[in-house]
Amino acid sequence: MKLLNDIGNKNIKEVIESHPEIGEILDKYEIGCIKCTVGTCLLKDVVSVHFLGDDTEAQIEKEINGCLEKLQP
Repeated sequence: MKLLNDIGNKNIKEVIESHPEIGEILDKYEIGCIKCTVGTCLLKDVVSVHFLGDDTEAQIEKEINGCLEKLQP
């Protein structure tokens, strides 16, 4: 995944705390990071370990980057 602002290299709990809408995107694809109590996985790895397929992963990447683009000045 090529995510803006190097956010893919941050742990998922940190990402969801600073960008709750990214948690909502993952939840929409049944990736349960919002409910996880550990949260140490990197965002870039979270999607790939669920083996959703290339098309779905590309869509998630697009949605996350779209979310991040809206927040940039």
